[in-house]
Amino acid sequence: MTQRLVVIGGDAGGLTAAAQARKRRGPDDLEIIALERGRYASYSACGIPYRVGGEVSTVDDLVVRTPAEFKQQGIDVRLLAEAVELDLDRRAVTVRDLAAGTDYRLGFDQLVLATGAAPARPPLPGIDATGVHSVRTLDDGEAVRSTVEGGARRAVVVGGGYVGLEMAEAFARRGLSVTLVEAADRLMSTLDPDLAGLVARAIEGLGVHVRTGEPVREIATGPDGRVAAVVTSGGEIPADVVVLGLGVRPNTGLAEAAGLPLGRTGGLITDRRMRVTGADGGWADGVWAAGDCVQTFHRVSRAAVHVALGTHATKQGRVAGVNIGGGYATFPGVLGTAITKVCDLEVARTGLHEGEADQAGFRYVTATVESTTRAGYLPDPPAITVKLVAEKRSGRLLGAQIVGREGAAKRIDTLAVALWHDMTVEDIANLDLSYAPPFGPVWDPVLIAARKAWDAVTADPS
Repeated sequence: MTQRLVVIGGDAGGLTAAAQARKRRGPDDLEIIALERGRYASYSACGIPYRVGGEVSTVDDLVVRTPAEFKQQGIDVRLLAEAVELDLDRRAVTVRDLAAGTDYRLGFDQLVLATGAAPARPPLPGIDATGVHSVRTLDDGEAVRSTVEGGARRAVVVGGGYVGLEMAEAFARRGLSVTLVEAADRLMSTLDPDLAGLVARAIEGLGVHVRTGEPVREIATGPDGRVAAVVTSGGEIPADVVVLGLGVRPNTGLAEAAGLPLGRTGGLITDRRMRVTGADGGWADGVWAAGDCVQTFHRVSRAAVHVALGTHATKQGRVAGVNIGGGYATFPGVLGTAITKVCDLEVARTGLHEGEADQAGFRYVTATVESTTRAGYLPDPPAITVKLVAEKRSGRLLGAQIVGREGAAKRIDTLAVALWHDMTVEDIANLDLSYAPPFGPVWDPVLIAARKAWDAVTADPS
């Protein structure tokens, strides 16, 4: 008898799960229906700032696979189809056809929850004004682009994380006057203050006005209901377009209403096979989850975390799909490795920064080195700063941060691999890394930082 798999969420986690299940079970054995409430599925959300900034010419360039392409694989991807109610006892989903305005019920044997994350929107006066945008989906990105092309000249970005920085740069490249507002005392809270300062100087060099330590109080509107200004603790900033980059939370309202418990981060609780925990503490029969709606395990802090990254979502989706298809796969956790580019400055991190190491209860040392990504005798060698955090007595690597110019940031992958395998900074200092003058000095900056960190470990063995 043919079973039915229903996937709620049509992007990285959900459609990866669907594709992996299809590889292992044919259409006569498993019918697959994926529901996506937006107008696009299977797309690169990370490309949205580049679309807004004009570097990506059409929105279709960000779509990885269309519903028609999935159809050829035997996967029915339904756009503008929002799951509005989940009945686990009757094993059915109520679906709202947003185009027709009608509801229908869809039964399932297997279910994948891949509902992603929802952008934070604090209950500020005027937060829902025309011209105030969150940026999470392609629909969101196209709405921002439409506002800019409608004549916006002054942009305010609220939040100085990855999304906020990338959107501020996109607006600046479009010729807008841009102000970046952050409630905390620095941008990029995922970095330590010393490296975050390098990022702030880079974005200011692009002409962006950076205002830190200024919580937003209100979004002021004009007579037409459009945004007119952002009011912070430091005053009023005129604005024609506002982007909120205040982070995200797991989008788990549907699952919670169905009685599924949430973890300490607000995400769904799964085992390593991506099976969802049920209301009774056991596994909810045939219910799986993947992506930004899921709480996961940090391999260094050993704590439950919510890290919204497409890299994790696709891996978790693959694991769920393999298991649904009758195979066996597990997801072993995350390090929070991330990378971005601000102007010509490359920024990367993995593991724990100092504040996170403190919170996790580690005693640690740090080492920071400044070097270049090419041999110093070559013309204009790009600068790089590498910072390592290591456990005080053992020397085990706990985290790393890199900020630099061309050729800097991808070095984080070497450190992520070392972190994954619990290597010490002494181990890292002895790694046999490649060398040629166009790619780095004889002593690679990673090796120099590791040696300096090991010196700090051995200098104080207490």
